[in-house]
Amino acid sequence: MTAHPPCAIVMGVSGSGKSTIGAALAQATGLTFIEGDDVHPEDNKAKMAAGVPLGDDDRAPWIADLAALIRAELAAGHGVVVACSALRHHYRDQFTAEAPELVFIHLSGPLDLIASRQAGRDHEYMPKSLLASQFATLEPPGEDERHVEIDVSQTPDTIVRHLISTLPEFAGLATKETETHRR
Repeated sequence: MTAHPPCAIVMGVSGSGKSTIGAALAQATGLTFIEGDDVHPEDNKAKMAAGVPLGDDDRAPWIADLAALIRAELAAGHGVVVACSALRHHYRDQFTAEAPELVFIHLSGPLDLIASRQAGRDHEYMPKSLLASQFATLEPPGEDERHVEIDVSQTPDTIVRHLISTLPEFAGLATKETETHRR
């Protein structure tokens, strides 16, 4: 096990499965889960609900608040999994400033697949019309960022098992309940 608590941000566009995978990974490993959507300021939620994409100025306080939550969890010795779009490189830089060892789990897939998934759900404030703006804003993680890219066409259970078995920070963290469920 590493000397620092595990930290991961499950990132991607709206509808890629960040919340589903993040919550499942946190549950399977016993880590704290932070839902990034819950941290958005009310002004951001209202803007998105009106179909207006967020800009950098809108996202800045949200990113700062999430980074502070990560810092607090890690300082308390708790590993953490965060669901957050983290669409741009400079947003991710703010997170790695708080947790240099964190890993970004980039959930990626084609627009048509993610749009079809969005068609089957209602989100409190993220209308389907903003998906194209999310793809336009997305700067996939580069070689200078610690990340793994995951194809979202797989089942959530397959994705979580893969992450636990391949990422060193999650090795050995699967709970007995998770191990029993997998048999």
